[in-house]
Amino acid sequence: MKLSSLGLISVLLASVPPALFGAVIGTNPPCPPLSAERIAALPPADQPAWRDYLARSTTAFAADKKFYADELTVLGLTAPLVPARAKGPVIPVKPPGDSFTSPDSLRLADNLLSFQTPAGGWNKNTDFASRPRHPGERSGYEAGYVGTLDNHATIAPLRYLAAVVQAGGSTPAPDRHRAAFRRGLDYLLAAQFPSGGWPQVYPLQGSYHDAITFNDGAIVNVLTFLREVAAGQGDFAFVPAETRARTAAAVARGLGCVLAAQIVNVDGRRTVWGQQYDPLTLIPVSARAYEMPAQSAGESAGIVHYLMALPEPSPTVITAVHAAAAWFERTRLKNVTYALAPDGSGHQLTPTPDAPSLWSRYTEIGSDRPLFGDRDRSIHDQVGEISKERRAGYGWFGTGPKSTLATYAKWSQRHAKK
Repeated sequence: MKLSSLGLISVLLASVPPALFGAVIGTNPPCPPLSAERIAALPPADQPAWRDYLARSTTAFAADKKFYADELTVLGLTAPLVPARAKGPVIPVKPPGDSFTSPDSLRLADNLLSFQTPAGGWNKNTDFASRPRHPGERSGYEAGYVGTLDNHATIAPLRYLAAVVQAGGSTPAPDRHRAAFRRGLDYLLAAQFPSGGWPQVYPLQGSYHDAITFNDGAIVNVLTFLREVAAGQGDFAFVPAETRARTAAAVARGLGCVLAAQIVNVDGRRTVWGQQYDPLTLIPVSARAYEMPAQSAGESAGIVHYLMALPEPSPTVITAVHAAAAWFERTRLKNVTYALAPDGSGHQLTPTPDAPSLWSRYTEIGSDRPLFGDRDRSIHDQVGEISKERRAGYGWFGTGPKSTLATYAKWSQRHAKK
């Protein structure tokens, strides 16, 4: 994705000269939803696939909504019940009993089936372990019924169900779990955009939830999972060959999207990735009011880890990794920490000799200067200029690229620059 295609971002951010540090440098533009009107503006050859995608999403959304509305009507409820929020990991890494065939393991698997949405996904941050979903209850703690890829939702239940199915062999109990796994996998394949990425929420709900979402490792989690399914090994040995082939094709399209989304400066130099992208244009877009279109160090670190894990990386993948590693080196912040100031004025960057390197969560495309947002959609180039609440309540700096660079040091010895 070349910087020349990002002229809209430059206008919307209304950047002022870098010398005016600390000033409000722009306003964060809302993310446009995927709509029939926007699809109609595409080249004619591109429109059918997108119209079909939007129609399938709309149908799935209506089916989800009707299912829960019908339950409320039967029960005489005017509002849905809300399940409990998960207090720890939503799904345990290890089975709650002796094995994935124990009664406790099968009980959790059945609970997961009860919380699966009609479309085939799962909500997030929900206590699936204590009991099954009650009629008239939402399918998750979070508002809304639709499934999501956020916070390992959908992927974690699918991994658990696969382990139960594989452990159970041909016994009757895993049959219903196998069906739920198949429906969840079909959900992931249906949610993939024609451009190869995935939205945060499916069926689509509008706003930034419609964007291709790298935030919190969403797409990396999906691609990692689908690669394992396509390989048909371990817990996924039961997946039929035809399904594995469909999954492998989805992985290939997803990788193509990842590589196409890498930001390229006007001088032709590749950098890293943003958190969210417009699915139609592959241009970085905003999410919440304080999350602006920008380069994102943390999400990019996860993407590079995924690319380096590919067993036979193509020349394009190798080029992308080397470029991103160079960007991590170029943008690291040295000898500073981000913590509460002693005078109680809030979080701030403080000079600290020999402190571990930090990276700004967001950096401006083109200049690489750090960016910070506030709830009023204002964009700043100094973290001390945003509200005290946002300075303390958001991860403006991180260390994610550090482990990525450590892996890269060994990876680069096997994969020289092309």
